[in-house]
Amino acid sequence: MSKILIRGAKVLGGEVQDVLIDGETVAAVGTGLSAEGAQVIEADGQILLPGLVDLHTHLREPGREDSETVLTGTRAAARGGYTSVFAMANTFPVADTAGVVEQVWRLGREHGYCDVQPIGAVTVGLEGKQLAELGAMHDSAAGVTVFSDDGKCVDDAVIMRRALEYVKAFGGVVAQHAQEPRLTEGAQMNEGVVSAELGLGGWPAVAEESIIARDVLLAEHVGSRVHICHLSTAGSVEIVRWAKSRGIDVTAEVTPHHLLLTDELVRSYNPVYKVNPPLRTEADVMALREALADGTIDIVATDHAPHPHEDKDCEWAAAAMGMVGLETALSVVQHTMVDSGLMNWADVADRMSVKPARIGGAEDHGRPVSAGEPANLTLVDPAYRGPVNPAGFASRSRNTPYEGRELPGRVTHTFLRGRATVVDGKLA
Repeated sequence: MSKILIRGAKVLGGEVQDVLIDGETVAAVGTGLSAEGAQVIEADGQILLPGLVDLHTHLREPGREDSETVLTGTRAAARGGYTSVFAMANTFPVADTAGVVEQVWRLGREHGYCDVQPIGAVTVGLEGKQLAELGAMHDSAAGVTVFSDDGKCVDDAVIMRRALEYVKAFGGVVAQHAQEPRLTEGAQMNEGVVSAELGLGGWPAVAEESIIARDVLLAEHVGSRVHICHLSTAGSVEIVRWAKSRGIDVTAEVTPHHLLLTDELVRSYNPVYKVNPPLRTEADVMALREALADGTIDIVATDHAPHPHEDKDCEWAAAAMGMVGLETALSVVQHTMVDSGLMNWADVADRMSVKPARIGGAEDHGRPVSAGEPANLTLVDPAYRGPVNPAGFASRSRNTPYEGRELPGRVTHTFLRGRATVVDGKLA
């Protein structure tokens, strides 16, 4: 593999430095670097980050290749600056056996746009009744360490306790979709003033908060790790903050769309804004931003949820829940967190690379940009401004809530173990 010299990049948004990639690793970081025969990339002060890691991606394969595949999803990930993604288990068949998780893992390796780490289901068929083959999935070639029934809540406290006890044996983590199902029957959007005015079934904040409260107490009792998926309310933030103050081993994620969008957008009845958990209030959005900035919320995760056109281009009640997010996540974070002054680029690297890699056990990712480390890197032009155009997405689906919205930042280059997967904003 040839040498690549990235000249004049702001590493983590700090000092301007040169970075030399030799093969799969970073060979040197400094000023005035040169290398005979190296391909030179003039960064011109762009931001160099460790490759992004998404702990919450839906790749849909196997079973829903009409909306996404491992190939198209990882291409979208690379375009968004990601070098590793964790693929959720709600496929068809469900990723609840060693065979299915190995299939997804091998597809990721074959396509090569980013590393794919499958997430195993907690329960058989996501039905919440019987633990899936957690040990077998962990012992498989895929080496699964994160388990989730995302899309459904593990609402049975006994099952959740057993799962926490089981994964403790090998240092795994249960990622919970916090939604009390009896409190959200028929729910279409956030329960509040807007839902009352529109006459749509409400999804109350307490449905999320009550499950989080229960699960952090279970994790404390068992002495195990629990991760909260797509946290969305101010009350949930306070529960996680309280749990951390007690030393409970809990981590939490927030999605880009919950950092920016509110339930006021549902007034349009445009199903592109239909998502689970739903868009919340402005007060919730501000609480989430502050919690991400102060570290109460550990990471940003996309919850990339692709759907074919026919599943979204319909009346609100019949529409599927979810939004694509891999190709716009970094831009939304720059807009809401960096340009607002709440975080700097080193914080972005921490929340979108270092910590998600640590939580998921992606050892080759989220590493420092320094000599001897794997060359999983992302180069970002923060000065770019432009409207989101889903027609240019690498994802197979187009259900973005940002179409036409001007957002900052553009990933110009992504490197996976020293090989460029994106060059000048285009797939290599």
